[in-house]
Amino acid sequence: MTGFFAFLIVYIVPFILVLSLLVFVHEMGHYLVGRWSGIGVVAFSVGFGPELLGFTDSRGTRWKISAIPLGGYVKFFGDEDASSKPDLQRLAMMSEVDRARAFPAAKLWKRAATVAAGPIANFLLAIAIFAVLFSVYGKQVADPVVAEVKEKSAAAEAGVQPGDLLVAIDGTHVTTFDDVRRYVGVRPETPIVVTVERAGTRLDLPMTPKRTEITDQFGNKIELGIIGIVTNQETGNFRTQTFTPLEAVGEGALQSWHIVTGTFDYLGNLLTGRMNADQLGGPIRVAQASGQMATIGFSAVLQLAAVLSVSIGLLNLMPVPVLDGGHLMFYAVEAVRGKPVGAMAQEIAFRIGLAMVLTLMVFATWNDISNLIG
Repeated sequence: MTGFFAFLIVYIVPFILVLSLLVFVHEMGHYLVGRWSGIGVVAFSVGFGPELLGFTDSRGTRWKISAIPLGGYVKFFGDEDASSKPDLQRLAMMSEVDRARAFPAAKLWKRAATVAAGPIANFLLAIAIFAVLFSVYGKQVADPVVAEVKEKSAAAEAGVQPGDLLVAIDGTHVTTFDDVRRYVGVRPETPIVVTVERAGTRLDLPMTPKRTEITDQFGNKIELGIIGIVTNQETGNFRTQTFTPLEAVGEGALQSWHIVTGTFDYLGNLLTGRMNADQLGGPIRVAQASGQMATIGFSAVLQLAAVLSVSIGLLNLMPVPVLDGGHLMFYAVEAVRGKPVGAMAQEIAFRIGLAMVLTLMVFATWNDISNLIG
């Protein structure tokens, strides 16, 4: 029993708290813009399934916490279900008063803004969290100067030497060692050109990062592109970079953008076979990561929350029916055609989208279980 409570406190509680915060912010984005647009709200739920507790406000909205903490939803007036599929049959029978507050009857731009507000809220939350962390703790940086070159590495084969200053990769300027690590890490088995400065002369050194499996401090295995260079305190001039509040917001936005581009780079590597799909994790891995970050401290949990918030926002923008991006795709078609997509086409698309999402969840969960059992 002691082991069970330890597991509950270390892994499950941080996971539920972090995910519930992200879901609440996402759904609040939908809710606020929907209300601002004059759309009625039937229910606001953190979690799916049976209601655990809740209340109904003066406007008739049911606010609730549900049993399965793996998402949430806002059900608008006129929606058929929690996936925001329009109830077209009911809409046709509504009075003018009810149609005025029904989501499917709202102007196209209001529906699009309401749907887009959820992912946007996640991006804004991530920027805010990063901004707070950068304002309070600053950012650890090091100059991109090579202290050591690993034997038989891509850098060694290309002729990189200790003391070289890395100034660009593929023409992209780098200012910190982290810039190098970030760029190289998502490009395993991809030819790149590293520009170094040596004794006042710049040299372009072609090389190919090697796909390498590394183990982090918690024993998790991660695949990255590695060129085999190392810096240290003396050579890299390790220091803490400080930011004003405004600068911290800009840095938070940049950090969020790095997560977005890194996600697309990973997906591209999956399609080209440069990375394995076993890096894709689901709720079990998120729970594991939440517990691991909690052992480091509150700031680590906040950083994880920011990363997950960007990921949730990006995932929801994918053009898959039942996700926000799928609804926006329908609205784009409606804008071009001048009329909504037909009810039958929407029904088929929603079923396909649901099957895709469930398949992805099963695959990610299988990866999680495989990772746990080695």
